[in-house]
Amino acid sequence: MNPPEVARVAVTPAAAGLLAELYAAHGPLMFHQSGGCCDGSSPMCYLAGEFRTGASDVLLTALRVDGVPEPVTFWMSAAQFERWRHTHLTVDVVPGRGSGFSLEAPEGVRFLIRSRLLTSAEDLALDA
Repeated sequence: MNPPEVARVAVTPAAAGLLAELYAAHGPLMFHQSGGCCDGSSPMCYLAGEFRTGASDVLLTALRVDGVPEPVTFWMSAAQFERWRHTHLTVDVVPGRGSGFSLEAPEGVRFLIRSRLLTSAEDLALDA
């Protein structure tokens, strides 16, 4: 029996539904969370490749989302990842206007992160 897969990032059903709508309207998607001030600390949704990532970014996962045929990559600035490396992140969506740069902004909603500390077992599995 294989141990269950440990995920660093998940999405709520509401976020998955919005991602499916955004994919249908725009195509392949990605997230980036910079840890900057204001909306920079929120996950920003872009067309895949629209936000240029580099050595100062960490790819946390390629999310498999129902209704989205291609993985949605989730990137974080390396500096923020050092602070959040022991945290499980859940992408959610709430009413309200976020950043004008993120694809969901015109929809009157915004993505946000809900977090919790990883369990010791999850931490060990992700470090392996």
